[in-house]
Amino acid sequence: MNWKISYEKWTSFTDLDEELANQLDELNNQPKQLEDCFYKNLEFGTGGMRGVLGPGTNRINIYTIRKTAEGLARYIERHGEEAKVRGVVIAYDSRFKSPEFAMETAKTLGKHGIQTYVFDSLRTTPELSFAVRYLHAFSGVVITASHNPPEYNGFKVYGPDGGQLSSEAAEQIIAKVNSVEDELAVAVGTEGELKAAGLLTIIGETVDQAYLKQLESVVVNRDVINKVADDFRIVYTPLHGTGNIPVRKGLDAVGFKHVEVVKEQELPDSNFSTVDSPNPEEAAAFSLAMKYGEQSNADIMLATDPDADRVGVAVRNEEGKYQVLTGNQTGALLLQYLITQKKKQNELPENATVLKTIVTSEMGRDIAAAHNLETIDTLTGFKYISEWIETFEQTGDRSFLFGYEESYGYLIKDFARDKDAVQTCLLIAEVAAYYKTKQMSLYEGLMALYEEYGYYLEDIESLTLKGKDGAAKIQAILNEFRATPPKEIAGQAVVGIEDYDSSTRLYVESGETEEISLPKSNVLKYKLENGAWFCLRPSGTEPKIKFYFGVKEDTLEGSRRALDGMVADVMGRVRSF
Repeated sequence: MNWKISYEKWTSFTDLDEELANQLDELNNQPKQLEDCFYKNLEFGTGGMRGVLGPGTNRINIYTIRKTAEGLARYIERHGEEAKVRGVVIAYDSRFKSPEFAMETAKTLGKHGIQTYVFDSLRTTPELSFAVRYLHAFSGVVITASHNPPEYNGFKVYGPDGGQLSSEAAEQIIAKVNSVEDELAVAVGTEGELKAAGLLTIIGETVDQAYLKQLESVVVNRDVINKVADDFRIVYTPLHGTGNIPVRKGLDAVGFKHVEVVKEQELPDSNFSTVDSPNPEEAAAFSLAMKYGEQSNADIMLATDPDADRVGVAVRNEEGKYQVLTGNQTGALLLQYLITQKKKQNELPENATVLKTIVTSEMGRDIAAAHNLETIDTLTGFKYISEWIETFEQTGDRSFLFGYEESYGYLIKDFARDKDAVQTCLLIAEVAAYYKTKQMSLYEGLMALYEEYGYYLEDIESLTLKGKDGAAKIQAILNEFRATPPKEIAGQAVVGIEDYDSSTRLYVESGETEEISLPKSNVLKYKLENGAWFCLRPSGTEPKIKFYFGVKEDTLEGSRRALDGMVADVMGRVRSF
């Protein structure tokens, strides 16, 4: 698209939001930044959209929010009056403009006669998922950019089951959003008139209490908690986001007596001013929590991201220092505990099934298989896990036991249908309490799992490549790996290549291929002769390409050497392009 045409349309629009108009004035002497604001329309992807705040068609602002809400409204109208009456639940997090964008969404939907339920203050993404189911709504929206930097925000859409949009629904909404020709011309109602017409309802405490009641069912064995509650200590940080109240209430409700919150990070802060990134995947996000932990000799530390769908865990290692566990390590601990405890209580169904993504550690599959349980792989993205849960519910062929992904996302109970950090805080604290009853730390529990199943180690590298040129570079890297796939990595032959865009799996030695029965995705995965693997995947929400690595050896040191060698070889090739 000719970005200057869009730019001129915006600058000639007489009712342009004053703040956005001033920002455009400031960009007049920065032509490259100005082009980036307008060179394309911000894309609504498979679950919603996410981008940098600011003026223009390629930014998050009230007009691009209205355009997206208008597309959603047109999609809902296609489903008839019942869908409009069931309506849309809207939540928002602590980011810049989140409350305003939530209300703009409601005002756009309300103009079409669609019922909306807007939370009275910030709420977690998993509670939004729960609320869609609890209120029997047709859809849900959460205004969030998850763990992205402060300059980002986003618009995430949920279906009637409380899960992220199905691929079919996403395609239909994308078409409706793209059919909105002028984002500046989208009509909206006023808050007052929509309330008067009964189309806008403010919600809060009733949904909170219902969610909290469900949270208590996450606990598997309260006796474990009761045995150590008097001296079991937790340090928790919500990283300036939405998790503060629900995590604390949940931990208290199930019997944890000593939960200390990092005061500097307790309250919402759109700048996330105490961290470089509000991402619990990064050890730096735990720096303040670790100071608290040293002072109180905490057994465990928990950190949730701004919308509280991801959680990181830190524990003392063999050197007595706090170490942040990977998402794969936390997932293995949770899964082993769920299976063994439910077995003891005769509550583990024969058809219990584990769900994980293609870039998540194979350790989970090994744990499940040791107990005769099946594991199903999905594409990256929790929407695919929630789709399987819905299928299980509809067919009754399987029971959902646990779903997780390496990027710190877990779901234990399916009253929510997205990854739920609040649930996970309760269960991982229980697992740590369980090991304490055995005079073991959570870290020692992890080492015991490695001894039993093998030393699985994983790593992730990423390249951030912003703007138009960055997007082209990311695609060039993928094209190069497709055109000239490596024959060996770190001395290990490549024996299998999985291309999820063409849905093909190639066995290199025989040349045989087979179909991959998953939706198409621009992802490549390579398997090596020693069982190691690596994967290339462009992020769907950030200007990044991610590289995932996994190994399994007989010793921890052996796994570290194998992992380091593979990472060095692959990333060396990438940087040579």
